[in-house]
Amino acid sequence: MLDLLPEETLVEVVNLFVRLVEAAGALVIFVGAAVAFVRFVWVAVRRQGDDGFVTVRLSLGRFLTLGLEFQLAGDVLRTAIAPSFTQIGQLAAIATIRTVLNFFLSREIEREGRTVNDASRLPGAGAKDG
Repeated sequence: MLDLLPEETLVEVVNLFVRLVEAAGALVIFVGAAVAFVRFVWVAVRRQGDDGFVTVRLSLGRFLTLGLEFQLAGDVLRTAIAPSFTQIGQLAAIATIRTVLNFFLSREIEREGRTVNDASRLPGAGAKDG
């Protein structure tokens, strides 16, 4: 079926998909940063303590992780059509960097999430003064 499309058309379609996927990744990161900023201001104005800020960091980390996944998908799409050895090497480098970033972000999110969960289980946690 791919033989029915001229190579130029296929390249144009894939390039469009790459731009759409990368734009989606950028949008996810932007929305996450905007949401995190609003939540940060809210927590700073309303609460004392670090728990609210940890929650904001966890939320932002999740957005960053998802955005990085979209960016990596765009990089993979870019090399989907007749990649050169240079493009494959660049993809390998970019994929490695983004995967390492993603790994450490995910690990930080998991660690902070456990900290928040452990803190919420402490006696008196979540209790409000009347």
